[in-house]
Amino acid sequence: MSDELIRRPQETSTNGIEVPAVPTPRLVFTPPIDIYETDDGLVLLADLPGVSLDSLELQVQDNKLTLLGRVKSPVPADAQLRYQEYQVGDFLRSFILSDEVDHDRVSATLNSGVLKVWLPKAKKAPARRIQITPESS
Repeated sequence: MSDELIRRPQETSTNGIEVPAVPTPRLVFTPPIDIYETDDGLVLLADLPGVSLDSLELQVQDNKLTLLGRVKSPVPADAQLRYQEYQVGDFLRSFILSDEVDHDRVSATLNSGVLKVWLPKAKKAPARRIQITPESS
C-alpha cells in the first residue's frame, strides 16, 4: 500500500519551531440507549465501547443530563496507521430530565463499556395545612 493512499496531517515549521497542523476533526457517535423504570426511578443503560472511567464525563445541569465519552486511538503514538476499518470517535448524548428526577442523587457505574445511570425519583412533599393569618392594616 503506498503512502499516497493514507493522508496524515503535515507538520509545518515556523521560525525553526515545529508546529503541528490543525487537529483532524473527531467523529462523534450517538450511543444506543435503553431506559427502564423501576419503583425507585429510571435506569439508563448506554453502550460506550472503548470508553474508560478517566475519559467519561456525566453531568446534570438545568434539568439536562449530558454524557460525553472519549475513545483513545488503539494505534500507538509511535506507529503509522496503514489500514483501518474500525473508526474511532467520541460518544455524545443528552436528555432533558423531568422535575420528578432527584438531581442530587443521580449516580452511575461503568462496567465493560456499559454505562449504567440511576435517576432516582424525587420525593414528593407531603400535603400540609397552611396557617392563614389576618392581614394587618
